Amino acid sequence: MIEGILETALYTDDLDAAEAFYGGVLGLEKVLRAGNRHLFFSCGEMILLIFDPKETVKPPSSDALPVPPHGATGPGHLCFRMRAEAIDRMVEKLNKAGIVIESDFRWPNGARSIYFRDPAGNSLECAEPMLWNLK
Repeated sequence: MIEGILETALYTDDLDAAEAFYGGVLGLEKVLRAGNRHLFFSCGEMILLIFDPKETVKPPSSDALPVPPHGATGPGHLCFRMRAEAIDRMVEKLNKAGIVIESDFRWPNGARSIYFRDPAGNSLECAEPMLWNLK
């Protein structure tokens, strides 16, 4: 039985910018960086994987872990689960960092979402769990 999502991935061609944004601006805790291939952050009970698609499409070398090649092109999407007060604080943090908030609204069920972009153009959202009737 599936229990939930353990990790999710976004792709970027600039891991330095991603590291500064996710670690510095958003305040996520970095778990691991492997050169210019990938960068991992702790995000609640989940791990956010950020890969350089030019590296992850390469087959693993004989001494590497047997992870199949993968990758994506174009902007992806990720929604962070946040309480209302935390969304307010995130808006302040993003404004101070000069990050444009593309949308800030309430869904028909009353849940609030804000949308903004990371340096790679990925669409990021912060939303209250009630968006999906979660607690």
